[in-house]
Amino acid sequence: MNYVPLRELCSFRHGGTPSKANASFWQGSIPWVSPKDMKSTLIEEAADHISEDAVSGSATSIVPPGAILVVVRSGILVHSLPIAQVGRPVAFNQDIKAIIPHSDLVSVDFLFWFLRSQANDVVARGVKKGATVHSVQSGFIENLLVPVPPLDRQLQMVDILSRAEGIVRLRREAQQKAAELIPAIFIDMFGDPARNPKGWPVANLGEALLSVDYGCSVKASADGAGLPIIRMSNVTYAGNLDLDDLKYVELPPNEIEKYGLQEGDLLFNRTNSKELVGKTALWDGRLEAVVASYFMRLRVVPTQIDPTYLWAFLNSKHMKQVLFDTARGAIGQANINSKELKAFAVMLPPLDQQHGFKERVEFVNSILRQQSEALAKATATFDALLARAFDAAVSL
Repeated sequence: MNYVPLRELCSFRHGGTPSKANASFWQGSIPWVSPKDMKSTLIEEAADHISEDAVSGSATSIVPPGAILVVVRSGILVHSLPIAQVGRPVAFNQDIKAIIPHSDLVSVDFLFWFLRSQANDVVARGVKKGATVHSVQSGFIENLLVPVPPLDRQLQMVDILSRAEGIVRLRREAQQKAAELIPAIFIDMFGDPARNPKGWPVANLGEALLSVDYGCSVKASADGAGLPIIRMSNVTYAGNLDLDDLKYVELPPNEIEKYGLQEGDLLFNRTNSKELVGKTALWDGRLEAVVASYFMRLRVVPTQIDPTYLWAFLNSKHMKQVLFDTARGAIGQANINSKELKAFAVMLPPLDQQHGFKERVEFVNSILRQQSEALAKATATFDALLARAFDAAVSL
């Protein structure tokens, strides 16, 4: 098996940023890719577009379909290496390196998969850590040794890996479709809160709340001592719990009682960036935990409102807009206080219908758990296959 340095198989291009002072540069049709656009493995669009004059008047360049883009400067390099192929001609900025094969010894798709198989190693050994921004060491990617099997074997490997990733993608899409059921069920049962087309009684939210309490401000640690503390990062924008990364606090019994979570509590994120203020999770009681100070812990009056219904209401499209419009504060940090929260108008359908909604949500959540387990298994299988693929190529 031949090993060839990547630099002998490819040409490399660096990107650039056209002048922001020239407005006409930013009014073209050419996608200009930056790290924020590198969220999938196929890039065909970007948040920004530039003109042909911008290309000729700056350090950026256009790469053809099939070219491989790698993020080489970004905070994300602390844990991952974004890699993507482009599906159409694109330009890119200076935080990205483009790789274009020029050898008939190797296919571009084979190199794409090879680079993805090396991503963890590049992050572990090839990234220079900065205070806030990290970068790939100069020459590290160029000097990666590529195993070069015969072309027919390369194409076979590409086909197998593409099929395996396709299964992961289908699992992910199925999970996303299942998640979209809950907002659809809410609208079907209760109507759009912006219009209240079914004429439900409306009250101030404070009338349906038993208590509104601020969370704990004790500094947390990752050493596992004490109880988990639920932080902003543990609640997604959609209002779901994400407990993969927990930190812990040690508190006396009276403070555990004061800040502790019970099943059915709602966690309202009172302080965050403006677009994230108000994201709200429903605590499911899966473990004993306390809540951090960036949240308000809401407990409902059970004879007036069901917590699952209120969770869906606060995460509805209408309320996301209301929360965005209400949030006050400086750039990058906004706030909604308890007085403002209690003043929000909330529809109050009959309790039996709210409970019926809860039952349907629990059924959907059971589907989501199954989808999540299936996705985890498919992802683990794919990761193992990718890790072994190029070892297998070497052994031939």
